[in-house]
Amino acid sequence: MKKLVIFDLDGTLLNTISDLGTACNHALRTMGYSAHPLSAYNYMVGNGVRKLVERAAPEVDEATLDDLLKYFREYYDAHCTDTTEPYPGVREMLEQLGERGVAVAVATNKYQAAAEKIIMQFFPDIPFVGILGQVEDRPTKPDPSIVFALLNQYPTPKSQVLLCGDSSVDIETARRACVESVGVSWGFRPISELRRAYADHIIGKPSEILTIVDGQRELERFL
Repeated sequence: MKKLVIFDLDGTLLNTISDLGTACNHALRTMGYSAHPLSAYNYMVGNGVRKLVERAAPEVDEATLDDLLKYFREYYDAHCTDTTEPYPGVREMLEQLGERGVAVAVATNKYQAAAEKIIMQFFPDIPFVGILGQVEDRPTKPDPSIVFALLNQYPTPKSQVLLCGDSSVDIETARRACVESVGVSWGFRPISELRRAYADHIIGKPSEILTIVDGQRELERFL
């Protein structure tokens, strides 16, 4: 049985794509650049907001990128919960993990202040043992440092840890941290990406995490 489940945030616990894309489009328009369809942002997110803005405006210099990032954060800080919402079944899954005595944590490439604000807005009663976002002195996923930081906060044998996310970034993070991975199909990336990343499990609804936690589901890669 697993004792700690570490969740990605964007595309895993919460559908944030509209607010992220709208904030990025605001920054682009403010600087005189063309906006993107919101659907295009599914493939731009996942590596932190600086990389998001860089992908949205790939030809700009570093100074312009800094300005775009400033406008993005100003807007997103004020509007990060406008249309964001939990995926169906996520809250119930988190509550059931708690009832089982399983700890939950968040490891996200979203910057720390936004991660904390969003979690407190949508899951104020869920006792996360850690909410770790992007900070200056720690590399972003897929570097495993964020997982190691969580395990320092909440010591747990790696064999009793799951890392759940919606992209190859999360699956690679789990591999580098030597913990079991779960790819979720309801997020921003297709199942094919999760398969190519060799996710240990791929699930289609949040409740399936419970069967993995309980040890009732074998590693998919060996089936």
